[in-house]
Amino acid sequence: QVQLVESGGGLVQPGGSLRLSCAASGSIFSINTMGWYRQVPGKERELVAVINSGDSTSYADSVKGRFTISRDNAKNTVYLEMNSLKPEDTAVYYCYVHWRLGVNWGQGTQVTVSS
Repeated sequence: QVQLVESGGGLVQPGGSLRLSCAASGSIFSINTMGWYRQVPGKERELVAVINSGDSTSYADSVKGRFTISRDNAKNTVYLEMNSLKPEDTAVYYCYVHWRLGVNWGQGTQVTVSS
């Protein structure tokens, strides 16, 4: 059974930084794409950033230049470095992993940007 465990969320002031981590464990192999979505109550889940097996990355326009996605294949872990955070970045952040047998999701971690 594959599990994704997220960490790193919390409360931060505008302009601050957070680093999210998402570690995949279990019988997972041949990981292709890893990424992050976020969701605000009452709105659809929004793609934030994605990184493929060749380390090519893609970002939502709203986070370009502020967020950086990276991965450690030896640890089956994906990271999201978030800088210059804004109140509109407040959301539950979900990681996902697309691997040989399907897609798995993390449980979500709350990020709140407020003074």
